[in-house]
Amino acid sequence: MGQQTIIKLVDENQMPQLGLGVWKASNEQVVGAIHTALEVGYRSIDTAAMYNNEEGVGKALKESAIPREEIFVTTKLWNDRHLDASAALQESLARLQLDYVDLYLIQWPVPEQNHYVDAWKQLIELKEAGLTRSIGVCNFHIEHLQKVIQETGVVPTINQIELHPLMQQRQLHSWNATHHITTESWSPLSRGGKGVFNSPLVEQLAIKHGKTPAQIVIRWHLECGMIVIPKSVTPSRIKENFDVFDFRLEKEDLAAMAELDIGKRIGPNPDNYNQL
Repeated sequence: MGQQTIIKLVDENQMPQLGLGVWKASNEQVVGAIHTALEVGYRSIDTAAMYNNEEGVGKALKESAIPREEIFVTTKLWNDRHLDASAALQESLARLQLDYVDLYLIQWPVPEQNHYVDAWKQLIELKEAGLTRSIGVCNFHIEHLQKVIQETGVVPTINQIELHPLMQQRQLHSWNATHHITTESWSPLSRGGKGVFNSPLVEQLAIKHGKTPAQIVIRWHLECGMIVIPKSVTPSRIKENFDVFDFRLEKEDLAAMAELDIGKRIGPNPDNYNQL
């Protein structure tokens, strides 16, 4: 395997470009998955309070021989805690058995309750207090980003959004980049590759590069400058997803991948997602 790539964030902190997502994994599953991932070479783990597996993440990190400072840990603020972010992060840290996280994200803007600017102000304070090294957001559209930046002057380091070949979000990715916000892709394989892995193009590229369809799609994210967090608890898949640093897609490959974009969203639309 080649060398993991590192992204420099706008706040000067650094983050591995490829990490392990643990959405829908149980506490028990997540322990084994993280041990496998760390052995393979992953150094970034993405969890959230609402995943209900922070305890498992904490257990795996505690058991690992790899020093804490070498592992980048992300967790997230859930929608019902926008006015209570400090306590929410303290609770997450207790479950994770950590003194700080590397990245704390607002998981959704929840426009109906309209407290995401209040939440962002609290995240700024949490960063100043050293409880998180970097702060960012998830699922923010341009108007949400404009509002938090205008009202606080602090630019999110990350905007983690649904992004995969069928939903490439080029306008938002470009806006993020223009404002020095790094785009991070969730559901990067389109939930197990539905409609992607079996596309003739991805199959052709897999044959051309001697890789699997999943590896082609992960490499596409990396080439496009996104941070990517494929989720798996299967040891063979965790290894496969990391084995993407020994090849590159060519310009014509990337141009062809752009044609797969049909704006197909699998998750909720942030403009009207208000679940608490």
